Amino acid sequence: MKNLILLALLCACAAAPAATGPAASAPAAAAPTAADAKAFVEKVGPELRAAGIKSSTAQWIQNTYINDDTDRAASQANEAALALQTQAVKDAARFKGVTGIDDATARMLENLRVRGAGPSDAAHRMELTTLGTKLSGTYGKGKWCGPDGKKECRDLEQLSQLMAKSHDSAALLDAWAGWHTISKPMRPLFARRVELLNEGAREIGYANEGDRWRSGYELTPDAFEKETDRLWAQVKPLYDDLHCYVRAQLQKTYGKDQVKDAAPIPAHLLGNMWAQEWTNIYPLVEPYPGQTSLDVDAALVAQKWDWKKMVQTGEAFYTSLGLDPLPETFWQRSMFLKPRDREVICHASAWDVQNDNDLRIKMCIKPNEESLETIHHELGHNYYQHYHYQLPYLLQGGAHDGFHEAIGDSIVLSMTPGYLKQLGLIAQVPADEKGLIDVQLKDALTRVAFLPFGLLIDKWRWDVFSGKIQPADYNKSWWELRRKYQGLEAPLPRSEEDFDPGAKFHVAANVPYTRYFLARILQFQFHRAMCQAAGFKGPLHECSIYGNKAAGARLRAMLELGRSKPWPEALFAMTGQREMDGSALLDYFAPLQKWLKEQNAGQKCGW
Repeated sequence: MKNLILLALLCACAAAPAATGPAASAPAAAAPTAADAKAFVEKVGPELRAAGIKSSTAQWIQNTYINDDTDRAASQANEAALALQTQAVKDAARFKGVTGIDDATARMLENLRVRGAGPSDAAHRMELTTLGTKLSGTYGKGKWCGPDGKKECRDLEQLSQLMAKSHDSAALLDAWAGWHTISKPMRPLFARRVELLNEGAREIGYANEGDRWRSGYELTPDAFEKETDRLWAQVKPLYDDLHCYVRAQLQKTYGKDQVKDAAPIPAHLLGNMWAQEWTNIYPLVEPYPGQTSLDVDAALVAQKWDWKKMVQTGEAFYTSLGLDPLPETFWQRSMFLKPRDREVICHASAWDVQNDNDLRIKMCIKPNEESLETIHHELGHNYYQHYHYQLPYLLQGGAHDGFHEAIGDSIVLSMTPGYLKQLGLIAQVPADEKGLIDVQLKDALTRVAFLPFGLLIDKWRWDVFSGKIQPADYNKSWWELRRKYQGLEAPLPRSEEDFDPGAKFHVAANVPYTRYFLARILQFQFHRAMCQAAGFKGPLHECSIYGNKAAGARLRAMLELGRSKPWPEALFAMTGQREMDGSALLDYFAPLQKWLKEQNAGQKCGW
């Protein structure tokens, strides 16, 4: 395949005289032209697509049927695709500075240059893909069987259910500590993967892999980091207000000996294994208990909603906007439930396995509100894939990866109490200020609480890739960032024998994470723009675009662009703005922030 790529790069040369002796030399190759660039992308795009299909197919099988054979097959397919992509990325560099290239070809070349590349050394490349499979497989198979290994073993799904429902601090601590043991063996594998990723990044002109990740946003790495810091500064005051209120409420359950004044909150008490979203502690921090019934989980169980009804409900939201139904193959090929007979990765994800509208989701759906929202989110990925899959391969994808995450999240914002009442999942829409605060606080425990977590994971990895954080300080630096940005602390003493970052899927699987932080900003921008398109005039938090074709048309116009335009142009198509902006999030939560400040009066906030 390497030779096939090079054929597109060869330049036509004039016939040269035969060599007559040792001093004769080959003629110099002609400089590449705009026509050569066009021929290159027309050749390499379909080849990368074909290799990507093989890799995606192998990964799907490995994710839904984890064993040594599927691990090996995935590693081999990924290595083949990476080898092809590595050479293509390097070859694309030939065309820098070539004049006369048409806009579409120039865009394809730029999209190719920021793709990942493995080391040129084939053994190192195979080592890299094997390490990736081992790390994600270790995560997927992780279980906690007690400190002596004699308890009934529990996987992440079971441990997460305990953390979501229990308010027994000892049980929560056991679940938290137990899951964080599964990542200890990852530490040396992760460190070696960093070395190999950096090797590949340097070969294509980046200082390190972190710089390559940040270059995917059409800004310099330093400028992009400043951009994320700017967005965080916009929304941080709201997070600080929420943190202060939640800590005071948790003290009422766990006491000030466990949740101290003006100190970080212990990470195991927030209802989530990573304390990334705090929705599950809503019963402990509910502003006005008994005022409003928001127990969607109980309604789903009582009404016997199964996975199919939940997914059909998600699809119905998108089709209500005038978007297409999902293809029949979606229902035949997706994984909706956790199989009983094999190990799988339950972490929800959306796929177009064969890059031809072969849409699927992979989930272990439960009859709860979190799964219902996740379905709406994952289908956002599928609809993005659906509306750009017919573009040339090198123009497919999200305008940037935060866009891909924000689509479904913006739809979830329309899952208002009015929408949930329409589904029969709540009895009444809150009609007064107390009801509004209940709704907004519950929403903020998901969306606002997540913001610093979404930012810090890649801040940690950027510094790992650059060498600022050395392997000897992996865990120490991890908790320093979690304290700084989230105001959280580990519930147990940690050491460098631990590798707590690896207990998060995206670190084990090498998935960049800043996209989720950006999506938390963009989803509110998108929501505001679609509400404006729908003609909605009220407070932003009351808007649902369900059933509105004008809002759907605005959404579709952006989805169809894929990655064919720079992201500011895609953002403009949706919002009329060319800059990411946290003001829509602040507008949405304005009633809650005012209330939080009143509740926090007299409290010593911060940590």
